[in-house]
Order: sequence, then C-alpha cells, then structure tokens
Amino acid sequence: MRGSLASSRRSDDVIGLLDIGTSKVACVIVAVPQWRAAVGLKEVAVRVLGVGVCPSRGVKSGTVFAPPEAEQAVREAVAQAERGAQTAVESVLLAVACGRLRSATFTAETNVEGRVVEAADIERLMAAAHRHAEREGRTLLHLNCISYRLDGTAGIGHPLGLAGSKLAADLHAVTADDAPLRNMMHVVERAYLSAAGLVPAPYASALAATTGEERQRGVLCLDIGAGTTSLAAFAQGHLLSCEVVPIGGQHATFDLAQALSAPVYEAERIKMHHVSLAGGVGDDQESIAYALADEETQTASRTTKGEVRAIVRDRMLRLFGEVASRLERSQAAGYAKRVVLTGGASQQAGLVELAADLFARPVRVAQIEPVDGVLASFANAAFSTPAGLVQVALDPSAGTHWERHGPRTTGYLRRMGQWLRESF
Repeated sequence: MRGSLASSRRSDDVIGLLDIGTSKVACVIVAVPQWRAAVGLKEVAVRVLGVGVCPSRGVKSGTVFAPPEAEQAVREAVAQAERGAQTAVESVLLAVACGRLRSATFTAETNVEGRVVEAADIERLMAAAHRHAEREGRTLLHLNCISYRLDGTAGIGHPLGLAGSKLAADLHAVTADDAPLRNMMHVVERAYLSAAGLVPAPYASALAATTGEERQRGVLCLDIGAGTTSLAAFAQGHLLSCEVVPIGGQHATFDLAQALSAPVYEAERIKMHHVSLAGGVGDDQESIAYALADEETQTASRTTKGEVRAIVRDRMLRLFGEVASRLERSQAAGYAKRVVLTGGASQQAGLVELAADLFARPVRVAQIEPVDGVLASFANAAFSTPAGLVQVALDPSAGTHWERHGPRTTGYLRRMGQWLRESF
C-alpha cells in the first residue's frame, strides 16, 4: 500500500468481493474494521475502497465455457477496482451461481463425551455434517444450523454448557457440482487471485434485497439476471432453500430476436421500452417499428405490442413455473409469505403484477441500500449480489464456507474460519 493509505487502513482488513455473472463481472474492494467482532454489526461501517464493473465474457447461464475470455473480464473488473482503491487484492470472496446449486436439510447427531456440551462436541457434530454434505462430487458452499436438539428437546439456540448425552442439529446445506466450480476457481486463480471464501450467489443477493423482518416472517427472493434466476427462501431468519434456474431475462430477448428475425440489440430495446407484462394494458394493436437482422440492407419491419408481449410473457411464465416447481420440491413454498424480485431483469415493466398473479403472494422489487463509497448508480437491483457480499464480509458467522487451507488463507481469513466454527 502507499504510505498515506497504509496508515489509515492499518486497523482494517481489506478484501475483494467478486461476482462473475452472465452479463457483467463486478469487483468491490472493501475495508472492514478488525474490531467488528467485539461490537454489533449495526455499529460497524464498511468502507468501499474501489469498484470495478465490465461486461462478462466466456460465461453462459452462470457457467464458464471459455476460460481465457472469462479470465480477461475478471482481470479488467479487478484492475478497475484496484485503481480506485489504490491497493491490490490477493484474496476474494467469490459469489457462486454455477454447478447446479442444491439445497438439502438433514440432521446430524453425536454423543456428548462429558457431562455438558463442550466446543469439541459441536465441532465433531459439524465435521460430520460437512462430510455428509460433500458427497457424490459435491462441494459445500454454505451450512447453517436451523436449531439444536439435546436429548430429544428441540428448539435450542445454542447448547454450549448445557447438560445432556445426545446432541443433534437440524442443518441446511448448499452444495455445488465440483467440475463447474473448479472451472470458475481456475479463472479466478489465472487472474492471480485466491478464492478464500465461497458464497452462494442467491444467498448474497437475498441479504441485500430483503429485510431482516422479511427473512424472519418468511420470504422468497428471486434474482432475475441475464442468464440465470436464483431463488433463496427464508423463514424465522434461516435460509431454507437456495437454487439457480438456468433461465434469465436474456432468454426472453433471444426469443424475441428469433421470432421477429431481429438483431439481439433491437429485441432488447423492444423488450425494455415497448413491453409491459401487466394485464389489461389495452394497447395490443399498437405498432412497433424495428430493424431486421439483415444489416447490409437495413431492412425495416413492424410488429405489434400484443405480439411481443405474448412472447416475453410466455418466457417469464415458464421461468416462474420452474421456480414454483423447485420451491415446491424443497418444501419451502409454505414459508414464503411474500416475494421480492431483484436482478437486472426484475426491472421489466409489469413483472411484479405477473409474479403476484402466479405466486398469489405480495410481490415487490428490491430497493438496494447504498453503501458508503459506492456510486449511486450501483445501488440498484442489478448489483444486489455484490451488495450482499458486503454483508457477508461483515458477518463471518453467516454460514458461508471459508477456505480452511492454502498458503494465502491467513490473518483475516483464518479468523473468519475460526469465528465460523465457533458460531455453530
């Protein structure tokens, strides 16, 4: 660090937050006070030192398919953030949406070795849970304890120091397929970074898009991006379901482009400026002019708002139907009392009304709270995942899986791992 910056940040931990999406790569460099563990999170302020955003390349539906192109996009976003921060980062907290994210709830049990529950008993219990979650080529990203049970008594918040002989925990885990995750990690490492922490992207996005009260009462957060839609369901403050559907707003654009024989950029313009998904609009016969895909002749054509609305509406109904099916399979549907939409594609006119009709619940679009040091233009639904990563960096006991080995997992990250183990 440069001299003037080193003295001002000596008491802070500097870490990068990285979100590699289908349409954009975002990197945020933050400084978090080391002493935050001694106070409540509400009293702790995170300082954003630098932000970098660039178009994503080599990524489709959240999965890397062209590593060199993806690597270059990551390098550009990180370099932009480092210039703003006037410092370099080596480790990043990485949002993960690839690898067919899967949620599972299960119970782990262990015998209490002494007369009362000690830290070693809890650590043994959680180690067994880790082994159970990481089977069949899956990697653990997130593990949260819903509740403990001691000798059959349920609803125990934390059993440390309580007398008993049989300790059990009801747990929720989020895992990903190893191979796609390794490809994503390889891109990060080729950019001279280490992924010191892995965070399910749906979880990070939901932290920024929903309120603590909503997560307590029960909420479903849908982050509708360009190539994927992630869902995260909460109840009583606990994450209950977390998945990614490989369909996003870009698919509706492609549907339009194909049906109208129009360039993708024209289809996107029509979708965003001429389509409302709300019922009873009454302008179905209104004409829309657009350029055909034949760039040499610049041939023009016309369609109607009713035709393009039907195409986009059909794609979004299929998306919401897939979300509803997955939510039903996870048995979390009954806990979601309302739905919050976020992500760049959540800005589609009339989408709230369409979602409310389908899910039969109140629906709202997220309002992302600005973070000090971030331009106001980044405080919107399209950047909910990076905003949520800031909250994860502040709360190391949130269930995120922090890397426990590797030469660069030192200092700040080692303490994070320690706090995570102690939080269960």
